[in-house]
Formats: sequence, C-alpha cells, structure tokens
Amino acid sequence: MPPRLRITPPARALLSQHHAPLRFVPSNPPPLSRPPPDPRTPFATRCRHYSHNSFDGSSADEDTQGPPPSPGARWASRLVARVGECVRWGCDDAQARRAAELVGCVAAEWRRLTAGAKGFLTVPGMGLEDQRVAWGEMDSFGHVNNTNYLRWAESARVSWITNFARLDPTNGDKWRALMTPTGVGVIMGTITARYKLPVTYPDTISAYHKLRAAPDATSERLSLECVILSHRHRRVAARTHEDVVVYDYAGGGGKARVPPWALPGLDAVWHHQLSEQAAARARIQELDGMVAELEGDTWDRPGAVEVTGVGERKGEEEERRGGRGGRMYFE
Repeated sequence: MPPRLRITPPARALLSQHHAPLRFVPSNPPPLSRPPPDPRTPFATRCRHYSHNSFDGSSADEDTQGPPPSPGARWASRLVARVGECVRWGCDDAQARRAAELVGCVAAEWRRLTAGAKGFLTVPGMGLEDQRVAWGEMDSFGHVNNTNYLRWAESARVSWITNFARLDPTNGDKWRALMTPTGVGVIMGTITARYKLPVTYPDTISAYHKLRAAPDATSERLSLECVILSHRHRRVAARTHEDVVVYDYAGGGGKARVPPWALPGLDAVWHHQLSEQAAARARIQELDGMVAELEGDTWDRPGAVEVTGVGERKGEEEERRGGRGGRMYFE
C-alpha cells in the first residue's frame, strides 16, 4: 500500500463522512480496490465488507488489467431477481438467511454502486439527493416532462460546485462566488441529455456530477457529466453532458481560465472518481459472485431435480427447455 501523502499549505484535506478523505495523489495512482474478503468469513460480514460507511480508501496493489468491466444498467434488479429464483425453488434456513442478506446489501448499496461504477461520487451534499417527484411534474404523456431532468441536473450542479467550499474551507468564499456574477464564475455553455427511462409519480430521484476530464492551468471550461437515478427502478433515468464555461463577470466579460486555487481540489476529485469507480465495480462483481454461490447451492446444484406440485419429477432435458413448475429438491 503506498504511503499516505502529506498535504502542504494552502491546500487542505477534503473530507467526507462516507467516503475516503479526498486528498492529493500522484498523477498516475494505482486503481483503488479493496481486496476481496476471505471466503471463510461469515456471509453477513462479507456483505458489509464494501458497505458505504466502511469504505476507507485504502489502495490495493496495482491491477495491471485495469478496472473491472462496467456493470449493466439493470445489475441491481437482476441480482435481486436471481436471489428470488433461488428462494422460489426452495432454500433451507441458512440459504434463506443468505438470500435475505444479499437482498439487503443491494437495497443498501445500489445507489452508491450504480453511481460509483460510472465514476460519480455520492458524497453527502455534493449533489441532489432524495428529491421526491411531484405529481405536477408529469405531462400529458404520463411521465415527468423532459425539462425537469435539466432542472434536477442544474440543482445537482450547483450543489456539486458549492460543496467544494465545505471540502476546501480555505477557499470556501471563492468556491461559493463561482455561482454568483460578481467576479470569476461559471456559466452554462452547452448541455445535452440522454433519457434512459420515463420517470413517473410516485418516485424519488438523486442526481450526481463528475468531471469528464481533469482541468489544467490552461482550461477555460469544466467538462461535466450528470447522472439521474430513479429510486423506484434502481436504475439510471437520464444522463447529461455539460460544458460549463469559466467567465469573468467583473473584468468586462469574456472567458477566463480555471482559477489556480481551484485546480488542486478539482484534481483531487478527479483521482477520487477513478478510485471509486474501481472499488464500486469490484463490489458489484463480488455481489454477483455471492449470488452465484447461492445459485450453486440451490437450483443450480449438481444432482438437483425439479418436483411438480403433484410429485412428478422432471428430468434434466425438460429443465433445459425451461419447465420450472414446482419447488426444487436435492437427491
């Protein structure tokens, strides 16, 4: 594990309750991914291994193969469905407890893992969280009007920028001033949206931003991306790409460069995004493996056969054709 770097004045440690402290890191840090837990540890302990509050930012050895692959959009619902299939076919008491623990893990972690797998940080206050969808936000087509997604993204973007004042209190006033037309600030250049699913009432959404590229001393804009999550579906509802221009309101107008005092904080967040992405994808892979273990102990166990409600045994040939009419018993 590489040694923790010291932060020299005027930089300050960027702290968060639920994530590892944001800090300045080398230009090419190793991917952040906690090693998998010992398979001999209790199942519930393994479920908590990557829980939101236990993420401590410790680095593993450099992975020469890069971060794990990106999970599918429906990874959370599919894991729960697979667990449900195990329960439907029949579990003993221990397997039922494992199934409940896995479903609980997905319910507790889906938001951080879905966002984190794409590099978004769910730091409290650094986005728009737990926003209830109002019935009046729907239009005549029966879903939330498309313009509301842009408003959610706008609110999340303001929170993302102003939250740096809390993470970097030395420059707190300067961070807050970026959202005012009093000096060097930011202004929207372009925004594009991709709608993934129609959000309807009732639902709750959360929206988070990330840097699409790390700015440098010559940058005149911030390239951002926003993800909007539907809590009801546990999926991405929309994503936006945003070009935010740095603008000098006090100096006669016109573009300006990203202020030098902001670069260290933005750079720290950029590297932490990469770390969170690797850790979240590794956790999803681990959960997938734990579900596969449960499947192997229940309906996918060698020698398992299906029994219909009247006690007729179905052979493997019919099972391959998809006949699943009763509970599973083991030979």
